[in-house]
Amino acid sequence: MRRKTAVSKTSSSAETLADTRRPLLTYIKGILASLNPTDRLIADCVLADPEKVISSSIAQLKEDCGASVGAIVAFCRRVGLTGFAEFKIALARDLAQSGLPAGQFQENGSLLEKVFHVHAQSLSETLQINPPAQFERIAQAIDKGRRVELFSIGLSYPVAHTAYCKFLLLGLHASAHFDSHIQLIASTQLEKGDVAIGISLSGTTRETVECLEVAKAKGATTIALTNAMKSPITTHADFCLYATPSEIKYFQAPLASRVTQLALIDALFVFLALKHKTRTATTLQQSSEELIKRRIE
Repeated sequence: MRRKTAVSKTSSSAETLADTRRPLLTYIKGILASLNPTDRLIADCVLADPEKVISSSIAQLKEDCGASVGAIVAFCRRVGLTGFAEFKIALARDLAQSGLPAGQFQENGSLLEKVFHVHAQSLSETLQINPPAQFERIAQAIDKGRRVELFSIGLSYPVAHTAYCKFLLLGLHASAHFDSHIQLIASTQLEKGDVAIGISLSGTTRETVECLEVAKAKGATTIALTNAMKSPITTHADFCLYATPSEIKYFQAPLASRVTQLALIDALFVFLALKHKTRTATTLQQSSEELIKRRIE
């Protein structure tokens, strides 16, 4: 019988907007999936034309989005601000720092330039929504873990496998099983001192969320890497890393979001490699000596 995954209305403290460096527009995009219909109307209106919202009164925004004044004020508080006036100030600061309207391609340039522009913007936003102190706590937790188990399926699995390969190069005891049933079995074998990392673009993938839930119940330290704030996976995570949401979709998944997930994995790899320079150098040297034998002369 399927386990019913409970979804809490509140998430970890990592998801609050207390950190004023977090871009407001990126945060709103990140919580879109968790918003109720009324809040979604307001959010869509803000994201569609943030510059217009800055110059609008609350009555004008009410007319544009169809929500009540009370609902707009409640929405502002939901994203960590005291009211509409402070919301407009934060929005103006956000646009001033980005220099470009959010989520838009450059008008000129080749397709190649446009795609790279989206990646560059996504990486910049990801950097801003992950406080350095939180990132270091996550890296330290992985470093102290007796073993690291990675959970992910579908299009997010390549990110988990990449993380596994990089952790292996660091000499960490890591694993990333491909089959979701084996992943669930692995989650039941974790205990205090182990680390479980769940990677999910939407944060709602049942198999991945269940694995993290079981791992947490077993006492393991749990980490979520997701593009969706306040998603179900974050309710079972002791720590969260966020890749910025992407509005540009290719096939089934946002391409820019995948790039930002991999960038966060690279950052963890570099942090841990520098912390243990001697061990890393020895491991890499031993690996290189054997791998060089596989090269074609």
